[in-house]
Amino acid sequence: MDDASLPVFSLPENILQPLLTASNSSTLEKALKILIDVSRSPDGRSDLAFKNVLPTVLLLCQNLCYPSASHLLFLSLKLLRNLCAGEAANQKSFIEENGVKIVLHVLNFVGFTSDSDYVITRMALQVLANVSLAGEDHQRAIWHQFFPLKFVEIARVQKRETCDPLCMVIYACCTGSHELIDGLSGDQGLPVMAEILQTTSAVGFGEDWFKLLLSIICLEENQFPQLFSKLCPLDNSGNCKSVQPRGAFVSEQAFLLNVLSKILNERLGDVFVSNDFALCVLDLLRKATGVVDSVSRRKSGLPTGSTVVDVLGYSLTILRDICSCDGLGGFKEGGSVDVVDSLLSSGLLELLLRLLHDLEPPAMIRKAMKQGENQERTTYSAKLCLYEGFRRDIVAVIGNCAYRRKRVQDEIRQRNGILLLLQQCVIDEDNPYLREWGIWSVRNLLEGNAENQKVVAELELQGSVDVPEIAGLGLRVEVDEKTRRAKLVNVS
Repeated sequence: MDDASLPVFSLPENILQPLLTASNSSTLEKALKILIDVSRSPDGRSDLAFKNVLPTVLLLCQNLCYPSASHLLFLSLKLLRNLCAGEAANQKSFIEENGVKIVLHVLNFVGFTSDSDYVITRMALQVLANVSLAGEDHQRAIWHQFFPLKFVEIARVQKRETCDPLCMVIYACCTGSHELIDGLSGDQGLPVMAEILQTTSAVGFGEDWFKLLLSIICLEENQFPQLFSKLCPLDNSGNCKSVQPRGAFVSEQAFLLNVLSKILNERLGDVFVSNDFALCVLDLLRKATGVVDSVSRRKSGLPTGSTVVDVLGYSLTILRDICSCDGLGGFKEGGSVDVVDSLLSSGLLELLLRLLHDLEPPAMIRKAMKQGENQERTTYSAKLCLYEGFRRDIVAVIGNCAYRRKRVQDEIRQRNGILLLLQQCVIDEDNPYLREWGIWSVRNLLEGNAENQKVVAELELQGSVDVPEIAGLGLRVEVDEKTRRAKLVNVS
């Protein structure tokens, strides 16, 4: 496209001529492309700031709001983005020349009906993101014009190309501002986050800004329960519908748990987890186990395509990582409340042991049972693994809870869970790394606990337990050939 096809000569001279002069070119399109190249470097941006180019480009954007000028509008926004990339003079000029309102005017004009609109919207948001990095005054100027209604409108566009930079703008504005973070975490801000979640669950996200926002809202500001509830279906009056037991969750809620699980796993030991967050996840695990269908075996891992199973699975992986931080001193709330202790006091271990006990034994154990002398007396639950790795995830949470916690070690013994955990020290094709997690759990179960070691040493070897697997712990079971009783000894 060239200038001949556009009514560029209707542009005022005070807009067109400075750009042609600064670029030493004869057409507007060439001028913009040359200035874009110049503005890629710090020296180039500084020189263009000295020539006061930015106010002219803002005026140009205002005068290009007609359909046939979309290409030139895109180039103008790209130049603005470059000019505001770390150049304080240009960032200041942008605010002084009412640049935020001009960008808002551009976004209101282009709408969201075509691919070219999305490209322009993305570039406009990148302009705002660069401006927001200049400080609190710039952030407030953007926030005042865009929060919450325009943020919501852009969030509803189900395009990754617009959602990623939107998250970048919101995160850049909020960083370091308690007031803006409070706004995003409040009644006006949570609908923005809910719309962003609706979009990212449908189209995904390509950059980490979304995860950084979720970390602030759900973990730092402890608004996870409120955001989770805003994702439920709405009735005609805008209120959350009452849900039937088997429709207790929606896919967006499972997606939220999935992303939070990844955040915790990636930032293990580096992110704060509140007592309320942990207990809320435990409550979701309880609710999911109450409605889940455990009749059919699913061969896939998470996500499974079943919302309730995904909620259950991601709740387990979140609890696994919360409990794993006990070795680093645990998550503390207010410096005193141990989050893992709160989970245990709320019945986490009892729930996990019940879930594990209700499952049919691993395939290797079932085979041993069938070959055993007392096959006719062997009975076990017929409940199947809900997804590939379900058993492993349960064992992983138990193993992490048992790490240097005598209370947990004793409770497992008192609930007759030692043999149950020994049975998990096997290879199982439906549960990758089950053996490794089983050995880790038994190791934690026995460490420093004479009572538990005695129970294992006195176990009568049965086909239902492959006791030699604990050799991986540096232990060995010696068996009396006459009594068939075993004792636990150190390999060394």
